[in-house]
Amino acid sequence: MRRGALNSYKETKVTTASQSKLIIMLYDEVIKQIDIAVNAVNRKMPKDVSHNAFVKAQDCISELMVSLDFEKGGDIARNLFALYNFFNRSLLDANNYGNLNKAQDVKSMMVELRSSWIAISGTTEHEMSGDRVGINIAG
Repeated sequence: MRRGALNSYKETKVTTASQSKLIIMLYDEVIKQIDIAVNAVNRKMPKDVSHNAFVKAQDCISELMVSLDFEKGGDIARNLFALYNFFNRSLLDANNYGNLNKAQDVKSMMVELRSSWIAISGTTEHEMSGDRVGINIAG
């Protein structure tokens, strides 16, 4: 598939997705970027590879934070905000100090949250596995 066609496909998937699917897509992207960052550190690749992946993961988490509706979400929204804030701080530490355990912990919790969102959205894992086209946050 040509790059332009793939980008158009991804853009269409994002613009037509439900809010639940967008959240799941953001979780997918965070998980993917953490994997890229950890792999880059373990393979002793140039620092900018892991740095860029950590920053993209943090950008996705920031998108999750701004998407929270505190009026409708109440305590759940406030708890998710605090958790997302913790995730961003943990990824910052992983990026700055090479603490990959923190990155792996965030990934594990994101996988659990992703599963919860799939369950409450009425979407099946099979439906989402075909949608893993990712989201491009600022590059």
